[in-house]
Amino acid sequence: MNSLTPLCWTAILLASFSGHAAAPAGGATSRDSSYRGWKTLRLENELIELHVLPEIGGRIIQFRLGAKEFLWVNPQLAGKQPAPSGLAVEGGWFNVGGDRLWPAPQGWDNDQQWPGPPDAVLDGQPYALEQLRSGRGETAIRLTSRADPRSGIQFSRVIRLLAGSTRVSFEATMKNIDVKPRRWGIWTHTQLDGAKADGSGHNPLVNAWCPLNPKSRFAQGYDVIFGAKNNPSFQPDRQRGLMRVQYHYQVGKIGLDSHAGWVATVDGASGAVFVQRFRFEPEKEYPDGSSVEFWLNGLGQIHAYNRDMVMPTNAAENPYVVESEVLSPFARLQPGESYTWRYDWYACHIGGDFPVLSCSDAGVICEPLRARGADGKLELTGRFGVFAPGFLRGELFDATGKKLASLDLNLATTPHAPVLLGAKQSAPAETHAVALTLHDPAGRPLGELARAPLTPRGSGPK
Repeated sequence: MNSLTPLCWTAILLASFSGHAAAPAGGATSRDSSYRGWKTLRLENELIELHVLPEIGGRIIQFRLGAKEFLWVNPQLAGKQPAPSGLAVEGGWFNVGGDRLWPAPQGWDNDQQWPGPPDAVLDGQPYALEQLRSGRGETAIRLTSRADPRSGIQFSRVIRLLAGSTRVSFEATMKNIDVKPRRWGIWTHTQLDGAKADGSGHNPLVNAWCPLNPKSRFAQGYDVIFGAKNNPSFQPDRQRGLMRVQYHYQVGKIGLDSHAGWVATVDGASGAVFVQRFRFEPEKEYPDGSSVEFWLNGLGQIHAYNRDMVMPTNAAENPYVVESEVLSPFARLQPGESYTWRYDWYACHIGGDFPVLSCSDAGVICEPLRARGADGKLELTGRFGVFAPGFLRGELFDATGKKLASLDLNLATTPHAPVLLGAKQSAPAETHAVALTLHDPAGRPLGELARAPLTPRGSGPK
């Protein structure tokens, strides 16, 4: 168990802030900064910016692509600090917003459940900050919590940012600092801004999209954890195999054993997309049986903390917040053992209020790639968002999967704008399928964005 006093932890925190090294010019950098009155560490590259707030729960307080800020920040607590305990003055939750790590599952029935928030140590007290050695063009830090006697664990998280991409890579580690075995999952708790841009109310154009598991353990493909069973915010689309979560400002929470490893939240007013990617492990048990959970602030009633609770009607007490939460499998740890779980963030623009139908390391699909052709002519259409600047190529394949040719589509890409594909090209007569691949400005491949079979012109969906 860590024996550092609060004074020692503060010294480590301040020394880390003053002694970090910036990444090489033209890559990702980290430097001392401020955000809404707090002292932060800013990680940035030419595309995105993160503000890290070690002093209050080691959280990311903001994630930005261009002018779009994705994370909710409590305006009533901006620039303020909790009591030395890590709690509000009256002993409640000092919820400044942003993104942080919690243990899962949440509950109030026994000591195998985490009864927060509030959580004095993991959510509210300072985390130690270290600058890590990193490769050329990247920057990386580690945040480490104090030892928490209630849960018996200590969290640490490595945050890594590279040049030329909106990807943020995370390694979250949970260590058993107790004298007995402990069993928890790691829960990344991310509060997204659900308000209209002018703050006048909730934004009904905020939609989250997540694949439904065709072999789900839940009868409906998802489980209602809090709130009304018929909450209109939760809209399973069986035909497309997706859960749509539309923000109606009605309180509720669901869990999904989503298998595809991604969840995307779209602000349809701006067209900006926040993506979380992870690896689903079907052979393992998950807290609440869920790899993804959504919580919506809003009106209505829930049963929590062993009592019925009616949500406030005042937006200052019940703000416009959409939580997109990704969970690791359970890890049973002996004293001194650790478990590490990895996940990623991305961001892009899709140009408006469109669904996210699929996602890869390269970007998101909003309108499927369609390839139509005849007599050696090929027409490609679709709408996408990409996670890195560069350009698209078309890769042509025959019926055996053999590559026939590459097409230069003369289409530059950027995460700041949607990709609207409407290309006409010549193609070999034996073309059977087409793939879109993303390449960086130097021509290096970054991944496959979409793939589709070739259909005769005039057939298929209109």
